[in-house]
Amino acid sequence: MRIGVLSGGGDAPGLNAVIRAITKTAIFKYGWEVTGIIDGFEGLLTPTKTRQLTSWNTRGILFIGGTILGTTNRGNPFAHKTVVAGREIVEDMSSMVINNIKELGLDVLVVIGGDGSLKIGSGIQKLGVPVIGVPKTIDNDLMATHVTFGFQTAVDTATEALDKLHTTAESHQRVILLEVMGRYAGWIALEAGMAGSADVILIPEIPFNIDKVTEKLLDRKKAGSKSSIVVVAEGAKPAGGEMAVREKASDGYVLRLGGMGEIVANEISRRTSFETRVTVLGHVQRGGSPCPFDRLLATRYGAAAVELIAQKKFGEMVSYQPPLITSVPLEQAISCLKLVEPEGELVKIAEGMGVSFGR
Repeated sequence: MRIGVLSGGGDAPGLNAVIRAITKTAIFKYGWEVTGIIDGFEGLLTPTKTRQLTSWNTRGILFIGGTILGTTNRGNPFAHKTVVAGREIVEDMSSMVINNIKELGLDVLVVIGGDGSLKIGSGIQKLGVPVIGVPKTIDNDLMATHVTFGFQTAVDTATEALDKLHTTAESHQRVILLEVMGRYAGWIALEAGMAGSADVILIPEIPFNIDKVTEKLLDRKKAGSKSSIVVVAEGAKPAGGEMAVREKASDGYVLRLGGMGEIVANEISRRTSFETRVTVLGHVQRGGSPCPFDRLLATRYGAAAVELIAQKKFGEMVSYQPPLITSVPLEQAISCLKLVEPEGELVKIAEGMGVSFGR
C-alpha cells in the first residue's frame, strides 16, 4: 500500500503531528509507504511535487507549527485558475490530477483540510481515487466532528493576547478591540472572549447593533470601570450590513477579510469620548507550536486515518466524538458548516454574566 498525504487550505497548529502519525503508523504497524504531496493539490498538477516520508524525516516535528509539506488555499483542480495572454481562465484539470495520482502509484489519498479541501477530496473520490479525510481548521466550523485540531491552540493564543490587553487597557483607560479569525463561524471569538473576560463579543452569527455596543461600554464607564475589552471576529457584521472585505477574486469570491475591528473602533470613538485601540491577531493564531490537546488530537486523527485505510473504509473522514475517534462519510462532513448557535449554551452563559453581543 502506498499512501499519498496532502494538506489544503490554511495551515493550523498540529498539521505536522498528523503527518507524523500517519507516517509512523503506516510504516511501523503495516509496512506501507507514504508519499507527501508538496503544496496541497497544486502538488498533483504538472509537474508533480512530492517527497517520500519516512520515520526519520518525520522525527522531531510533533511540536513544530506549520507543515513540512506546505499548503495552499488555491489550486482547486476542478476550477484551476491560470492567466493566459493577460486573461484569467478557469479549467477543469481533475483528469490530470487523477492521472498523476496513478503515475505516482498511490493507492489512497489522505486529504487534511477544512470544508473546501474536503469537498475537492470528495470530488476526487467520485472519480475513482480512494480518499480519507482529516478535519483541519482553526475556525472549528466542520459539523461532523466535535472539534478540529488547531482550534484549541488558536483559542489559547487569542486568550493569552486578551490577558495582556487587559493590563494595558486599564493602565491607559482605553477600549481595546482584538480582531480574531473567523469568517463565518465565531468559535474563536466566543471561546477566547469568554476565557479572556471580554466585555463585548461580536461574531458572524449574531449581527450587531453598534448602539447596543456603545451602550454596554458607557454603562461600564458609569459603573466605574476604567477600561473595556471588545473581541471582534473578522467575519462579524452590523445588522443590515456587510462583512469587511479586503480582497475579492475576479468572480466575486471573498479571498480575504479584515478591518471590522477598525470599523467598530471608529464608531465607538465617534459615538463616545473613549480612546480606542485595535489589535489584529491575524496569522499569529495559525502559527507556533500546537498545544498538548491539539498534539494529541492530531496524533489520534492521523493514526485513525491509517486504520480506515486498513479497513478499506474509503470516502470517510475521521471524526472526534468524545471520547472516541470514529468516522463519517465525506459527503456528510461537507454538507454544512458548524456555526455558533445564537441561542446556544455558551452565548446564554456569557450574556447571563453581562457580556454583550451587540443585540
